[in-house]
Amino acid sequence: MANTYTQIHIHAVFAVQNRISCIQPSWQERLYLYIIAIIQKHGHKVLCIGGMPDHIHILIGFRPTQALSALMQEVKRDSSEWINKEKLVMGKFSWQEGYGAFSYAKSEIPAVCNYIETQEQHHKKKTFREEYLDILQKFEIEYNEKYIFSEIQ
Repeated sequence: MANTYTQIHIHAVFAVQNRISCIQPSWQERLYLYIIAIIQKHGHKVLCIGGMPDHIHILIGFRPTQALSALMQEVKRDSSEWINKEKLVMGKFSWQEGYGAFSYAKSEIPAVCNYIETQEQHHKKKTFREEYLDILQKFEIEYNEKYIFSEIQ
């Protein structure tokens, strides 16, 4: 679009169904590259990606040419299909319904990337649930406990 100038940075977070820790180090990097390719296909830029065996964080330089919900739906659908096609897990893999998305200023990018890239260290101190609730509270987002990423039943 001519004469359209934006600077939108979105930190997206989503979890494996029932928060099962099934993203293995042996294929985690391939998953990240696959997700990056999906996002780049739409003209967005992945600034950093990281996570744990049960969830993923992505910082995206987001273009306003697509709805965020459409991008997240495609990322989750296509990456689930890829994981299942490659038979990387026993049984059927799926992401949990929903996601978190938070906007940041350009000046905050280094700190957010550091946070995303050091997830393993961060989760020695906090659970994913504690982390996610902290983010929601930091952004003053009202939420219903019923819809917070569920734990293994």
